[in-house]
Amino acid sequence: MADNKYLTVTDLNYYITQKFKNDPYLHKVFLQGELSNFRFRRNSHQYFSLKDEKSKINVVMFRSYFDKVKFKPEEGMKVYVTGYVSVYGPQGSYQFYAESMEPAGLGALYEQLKQLQAKLAKEGLFNPEHKRPLPHFPDKIAVVTSASGAVIHDIMVTANRRFPHAEIDLFPAQVQGDTAAETLVNAMKQIAAHGDEYDVMIIGRGGGSLEDLWPFNEEEVVRQVYDMPMPVISSVGHETDTTLCDLVADARAATPTAAAEYATPNLADELANISQLRSRLLASMQTIIRQKRDILKRIKNSVVLREPTRLYDQQIQTVDLLKQRLANSMNNQLERSKQNYHLLAQRLSAASPDKRIKELAQRRSFYTQNLAAAIKHYLGQERNQFAQAVQQLNDYSPLKTLERGFVYATDDQGKTISSTTQIKQQEQLNLHFKDGKAVATITAVERKENGNKEK
Repeated sequence: MADNKYLTVTDLNYYITQKFKNDPYLHKVFLQGELSNFRFRRNSHQYFSLKDEKSKINVVMFRSYFDKVKFKPEEGMKVYVTGYVSVYGPQGSYQFYAESMEPAGLGALYEQLKQLQAKLAKEGLFNPEHKRPLPHFPDKIAVVTSASGAVIHDIMVTANRRFPHAEIDLFPAQVQGDTAAETLVNAMKQIAAHGDEYDVMIIGRGGGSLEDLWPFNEEEVVRQVYDMPMPVISSVGHETDTTLCDLVADARAATPTAAAEYATPNLADELANISQLRSRLLASMQTIIRQKRDILKRIKNSVVLREPTRLYDQQIQTVDLLKQRLANSMNNQLERSKQNYHLLAQRLSAASPDKRIKELAQRRSFYTQNLAAAIKHYLGQERNQFAQAVQQLNDYSPLKTLERGFVYATDDQGKTISSTTQIKQQEQLNLHFKDGKAVATITAVERKENGNKEK
């Protein structure tokens, strides 16, 4: 029972490992220090220590992370490292697992390089469509590099070996240091001033650290490379080193020798190619001559040349055929025209003016008779209506009444008197008879109201 309170070593290491994993402050750690016990292992994980004046910690950097490191770590170098802290259970030791590493003091340069690259890329300086093809047979090549370095020597040796015709002109400049960028720009401006003389330009230097290669990352140098009137080959550093000049140039070479090979053709290969082309041209010419000779022979032996009159046999037959087709076409056209003529004649006869006039005369006679009958009928109706109206007027005429002995009276103004209320005593009235009128004076007025007399 007493053994249950004792942990195994594995349990303790596991417990401590979980403590490390659950600590949020140890998930992402940024360290700076000096490399110690660093021994480069090719194609493998890297094991070393990181120390300062007072302490040291073991570091593991797996190969997948170490392959992304952009510089060559060395013993005693100060670096910045990011990663996490954990426990290696089999040995019971905690250690730092590095995920990235960069030289101390160069972090600002890396950030500056990254920002400048993004800026120039946004402006399109690195776009592939701005890349110009290199000339195949350059007459003059301008080289911008150090006059005392091995770069110009390698370029001249390679160019003279491959293509002695090309002239190499060196425009010396500093390739390292604070004033290197200015000298590089000045050298390129001198070349640009004589841009028509040079077919291609090479700019380069040997390898080095980021600080050594920094002049080729300066903005004025990169822009001057972009503005050069001729294609530019960049050969800065080694294959693993990349500068902004490499990105903006029309072509990039890993070494100065490769740059010279890009800029010049191999004379031996070109001569061999010319010889091969000459042979192909001669063979092609011979083939064409043979083909033309065969064609000429076939023409000379053709029936047409041996019996020229046969050349027209087919044409004569064709003419006869066309004449027959023309005659048939004309007859068909004449027959169609005759048919159209007869049809139009029939239509014209059907639409003759004399016939139309006769039809209109008949219609006029018909309408005249109908009009006379209608007028006669209308006049008869009107006479009957008139007679009826006369009879009615005669029936209602006041003269009929007067003939029966009635009289009507009017005042001096001719107004008919129809009531005793319209007259008064001593007033004179006109009495109208059927055969004349008389004037009477009213001596008395007698009115009747509801059948009763009233004076």
